[in-house]
Amino acid sequence: MHATESLAQLKPTDRESIKIDRPEGMPVPNRLNVALVLLDVIAAVGLLWLGSRLESTLGVILVAIAYSYLMLTNYALLHEATHDNLHENARWNYWLGVITGVFFLAPFSMIRVTHQGHHQRNRTDAEIFDLYYPHDSFFWKCCQWYATLTGFFWPCIPVCAVLFAIVPRTIGMQLFSGPPLGNANVKDITSKDLKWIRLELLLTLAVFVLLFGLLQLRWQAVLLMYACFSFNWSTRQYIGHAFSKREIIEGAWNLRHNKLMSLLLLHGEWDLNHHRHPELSWYYLPGDVRDDDERPGYIRHYLRQWLGPRPAGPPPRQSQDAGL
Repeated sequence: MHATESLAQLKPTDRESIKIDRPEGMPVPNRLNVALVLLDVIAAVGLLWLGSRLESTLGVILVAIAYSYLMLTNYALLHEATHDNLHENARWNYWLGVITGVFFLAPFSMIRVTHQGHHQRNRTDAEIFDLYYPHDSFFWKCCQWYATLTGFFWPCIPVCAVLFAIVPRTIGMQLFSGPPLGNANVKDITSKDLKWIRLELLLTLAVFVLLFGLLQLRWQAVLLMYACFSFNWSTRQYIGHAFSKREIIEGAWNLRHNKLMSLLLLHGEWDLNHHRHPELSWYYLPGDVRDDDERPGYIRHYLRQWLGPRPAGPPPRQSQDAGL
C-alpha cells in the first residue's frame, strides 16, 4: 500500500499490515526521530514553565518566539507521523504522532486523515487557496488568504476538532468542508476516526490540566506562546504550494532556505520532493533536484504571497478525470 492511499478504515494502532515501499538504503531514522520527539517535548515543557515564571513582558515575548520555532519542528515531526515515517513500527509511529499532536493541540488521527487528503487533492479546485476563478468572490478569497498569512489558520484546527468530536454532523457542513473558508479534506473523516479523535482530545486536555497544575502555568503566558506559534506556523503553511503548477504531484516547490531553518523544519522546504516521494523520510529529502526544477528563495517566495491571490488556470487533468 502506498503512503498516499486512504488508510481511514484501519485502526491507528493496528497498521502493521501496511507495506510502505521505501527506497533501498533509506530506512526511517527511528532512533533519531524518537530522540527528536523527546527533546521537543522536554523543551516545550521547559519553555512553557519558563514563560510562566518570567515577570518581564519582553522576556515572555522572547520565550514565546522561541516556542513558536520549537513548535515548527514539533509539527514537522507530526507531519512525518501522518506518512508513517516517524517510526517504522506502526504502534510507535502512532503514539509518537499522538505525543506531537498533544503539543500541536490537535488530534493526530484528524491531522493524518486531512493531510492524506491534501496529497490526493493538491492544486485541485478544492485546494487553490492562492488562486481564484472569475465566479469566485475575490473579497472572500482575500479574507481566506490573508487570514492564513496573519495567523488565523492554526486556531481553526483545534476548534474544528472539538466541534467534530462533539457534533459530528459539522464535518459535512459547507462552512467546514467547502469554499471559501472550509477544507474539503475533512469529509474524509469517518466514524472510526471520530472515536480516536475524541480519545486523543481527552488525552490532550488531561496533559495540559496536569501541566497547569504541576507547573503552575499562567494562562496568559501560554496563550501568548501559542499566539506566536499560530502566526509563525500559519503564515508559512502554504508557502510550499503557492503559485505552483496545477498538478497534484508536481504542484509544489523545492525552496532554498538557510541551513538552520532547514533543520528546524526538518527539510520541510523540500516540499516538491516530499510530494514526489511521500514515503521518504525527511532525512533524505534534500539534494534530489531535477534540471528543470525551479528553486525560489524561501523568503522572497514568502513575500510574494502578500501580493494576494491570482487568477486560476485550468485544474489538473487527474482531478478532472476523478471528479474532484
